[in-house]
Amino acid sequence: MKILIKDALILHPGSPYHQKKKDILINKGKIIRIEQNLKEEGTLIKGKNLMVSIGWFDMRSNFNDPGNEHKEDIISGCETAAAGGFTGVAILPNTKPSLQSKNDIGYVVSKAEKCLPDIYPYGSVTKDNEGEEITEMIDQHTAGAVAFTDGERTLWNTDIMLKALLYVKKFNGLVINKPEDKWLNFLGNMHEGIVSTTLGLKGMPSIGEEITIERDLRILGYTGGRLHFSNISTANAVRLIRAAKKSHLDVTCDIAVHQIAFSDHSLNDFDTNFKVNPPFRAKSDINALIKGLKDGTIDIIVSSHSPQDTESKKLEFDLAEFGMLGLQTFYPVTVNVMGVDGWKLFLEKITVNPRKRLGLEIPLLKEGASANLTVFDPTVKWNLNARTNKSKSTNSPFWNKTLQGMVLAAINKNKTYIAG
Repeated sequence: MKILIKDALILHPGSPYHQKKKDILINKGKIIRIEQNLKEEGTLIKGKNLMVSIGWFDMRSNFNDPGNEHKEDIISGCETAAAGGFTGVAILPNTKPSLQSKNDIGYVVSKAEKCLPDIYPYGSVTKDNEGEEITEMIDQHTAGAVAFTDGERTLWNTDIMLKALLYVKKFNGLVINKPEDKWLNFLGNMHEGIVSTTLGLKGMPSIGEEITIERDLRILGYTGGRLHFSNISTANAVRLIRAAKKSHLDVTCDIAVHQIAFSDHSLNDFDTNFKVNPPFRAKSDINALIKGLKDGTIDIIVSSHSPQDTESKKLEFDLAEFGMLGLQTFYPVTVNVMGVDGWKLFLEKITVNPRKRLGLEIPLLKEGASANLTVFDPTVKWNLNARTNKSKSTNSPFWNKTLQGMVLAAINKNKTYIAG
């Protein structure tokens, strides 16, 4: 079918049309024409402040499939991702069983074939993500795993970390770690500081993240290889990674979008939807994260989409599970924090950078190219509720709240999502 995106500001530095308003005509999954004042035909996508970029890519989501499909499955996860503007998603291996063999990886790849977003599974570094026994990573790589991680669990075993970095060098693979000292964070519920003391909740100290980063950087310097830190959250973490990059270590990092939207003060009402790991930190940490985004220390922004059912969240705060939904609210959160113009500067962190780090092809925005696009409007307001939510879960602090900034369409693989 034909689709006409009308009078949209093109935002893609790799395109000759960057920062220009154009009409984009798509037919059978291909960009046919990019001009002004094209004749209206087919399905029309328009708005007062329409913008378009190459399709967004999320480098950290959990679709819970197999094993916890009541929270999310690959199909609902894909629908949620498309509604959030993502045409590519890398998913964590923390399933039941974990994604740790070529058959596990093949299951995800085959089930996601008909989805609009391209789905890329991560393979587990250790069996059952327990950090004790290394997996057959070459088999997983051959089956389609794009990187290796224990996902929501940290790689706490130094010997495993060293071996993993050496192992994946055989195929130029990437090791991803969420930095967290599990013993320093044991039974922790939120950032350790004045607020946690006031609320009487056990804290998760910043040093638990920073010690792991220091350790892993030392190992990386010893082994070589490629390392990515996921979901960093502290000011010192940013400084450590900035210094490592200046020393020419092959290291990158990302932050969860909600990490710059909330501080530990957000937990004053004991709302378990604000219980995430890493926890929301102090205002000084948020300022350091934003500075790291601006100077390029932080390469990528992720949704850290973590669906949880009601039984996992409607509990006393210290018993509730960590995690919040992130895919559908990703864009309005960034617009709220960065502003419309500021947000444009960080677009590469959800389009080009994640694909480049994972060694994936970067879509083109030109005539004759396959259409892999996200269409959005920073001025449209909408409400996240039972009607608009695409996820199987509802664990979001934005539930029944009015949000500004909306994805109007996502296009990929000759499939189209259009907001209704």
